[in-house]
Amino acid sequence: MRVFDDPISQVRLSIARITDKTLWSFLEIRCASGAEGVGEASLAGRERALLDAAVENLPRWLAGEPLPGLDTPPPLPVAALRTALDVARCDAAARAEGVGLASRLGGDAAARIPLYANINRRTRDRSPAGFGASAAHAIARGFQAVKIAPFDEVGPALRDDAEGRKALDAGIARIAAVREALGPDRRLMVDCHWRFGEAMSARLVEAIRPFGLYWLECPVVEEPRQIPALAAMRKTLNARGTLLAGLEEFTGAPAFLAYADAYDVMMPDMKYVGGVDEMLRTAERLAERGIAVSPHNPTGPICHAASLQLCAALPGFSMLEMQLDETPLFWSLAEPGLPPVDGGSSALPAGAGLGVTLDQQAIGELSTVDLRFSA
Repeated sequence: MRVFDDPISQVRLSIARITDKTLWSFLEIRCASGAEGVGEASLAGRERALLDAAVENLPRWLAGEPLPGLDTPPPLPVAALRTALDVARCDAAARAEGVGLASRLGGDAAARIPLYANINRRTRDRSPAGFGASAAHAIARGFQAVKIAPFDEVGPALRDDAEGRKALDAGIARIAAVREALGPDRRLMVDCHWRFGEAMSARLVEAIRPFGLYWLECPVVEEPRQIPALAAMRKTLNARGTLLAGLEEFTGAPAFLAYADAYDVMMPDMKYVGGVDEMLRTAERLAERGIAVSPHNPTGPICHAASLQLCAALPGFSMLEMQLDETPLFWSLAEPGLPPVDGGSSALPAGAGLGVTLDQQAIGELSTVDLRFSA
């Protein structure tokens, strides 16, 4: 990507209260020329660590200290700030040139990006009926693919005994309800949020067999010692027509490539991957290995806009996650507005850069934290 040689002079970190359980974090910059850009650094449940990392690192980066390298990934709060800062710079650069970010990256500005609906956070009624109702809502909105996180009662310490099977069965009942709502032909993905230990993961693979999942996501903790177990699980799932997906919180292409034998689908996130160029590098390297790229994107409107722009330029791109209707603020915080979902896909935001900015009045009213740094 073309170099944007315009030093950042000001940075603002805002953390906005969105719902009783959700905060979104945004990083806005102003460059020496007056060009402005925005990125998103939302890190659910770890806002304190994000703030600490901001106070420690943003003044140094503004003073000219190089951003941390990615051969050894930095801690996730640092990665989130680094990535948001890079997205904001790329937004500012594209705005200054008067082009959309996808066009600046050589992507197709007219592309339509296929989406799948993550209905987990909108589903306050955690019964099977509540999940089924959310799935029906997604269908009514035009989605052909839905993801859920149904295993609320499961934890890694559970054993394959009566207690463990009861916890697993509660999640399976939710999966069954969603599959019934979706019918047999729409894609259903299940996110486990690393809740399964070794004892229960084999039972999980058998329990999901009747439901024709498109993919199973993040079943166990993602550590190098788990790669052989993941590779074995992948082989079993693939034989039944189901993919294995993961790595939503990883940073830097080398970290993803270490799991090349473990996953069919990898999920780099535009909040954590390391930046715009690093997302492109990661996707290119994964595509070379035949691994599909489906960016993780369950948070706010700025990450959504950035993800849409990048997906138009990504090698190996499959489909993009979208959090569905957790809050109307997803649509109202972005100006002049995000593109609507139509038939389970989205156009790119129109206009220069990401195509959207933040509603400053709303952010001011919602922010629980408003930190500003100057060079």
